[in-house]
Amino acid sequence: MTGRVPDPAGRCVDATAARLVAAAFAAIRDVYVPERHQIAAAVLTGDDRVHLGVHLDAMVGRAAACAESGALSAARLATSAPPVAIAAVRYPKPTEPALARIVPPCGLCRELLIDHGGPDLQVVVDADGQGRLVAASGLLVHKYVGTKWTRTTP
Repeated sequence: MTGRVPDPAGRCVDATAARLVAAAFAAIRDVYVPERHQIAAAVLTGDDRVHLGVHLDAMVGRAAACAESGALSAARLATSAPPVAIAAVRYPKPTEPALARIVPPCGLCRELLIDHGGPDLQVVVDADGQGRLVAASGLLVHKYVGTKWTRTTP
């Protein structure tokens, strides 16, 4: 299937969105395994570097790890520059139409991304078939803010 799935970056309206979607698509295209690795994410940090993560599925769903958290972790290992934008791409299963999709972060990842990137972190979402950047705060309008950490700007 890898040869006939078009890169969804061509549907992005912004160069940053296209860059991140292309990176995430290339990553998942190269490591896709049905029911194991279906989503890859790309995080752009303030030093203009892109960091990748892949979804790790598990027999016990709660043990699975999202691609966004993997990309954010890779970014933290590589640089102290803050994350500024993220995109995630889901590769199609062999039984599905050959279209990779831009996917928004799940609720847990939305919380994690804002915790580490702040409410202005940009997220690529599919809006009417086009990849667009939106503020993470727009995806999580009622963010939980606890007292575990001293609140600082990431």
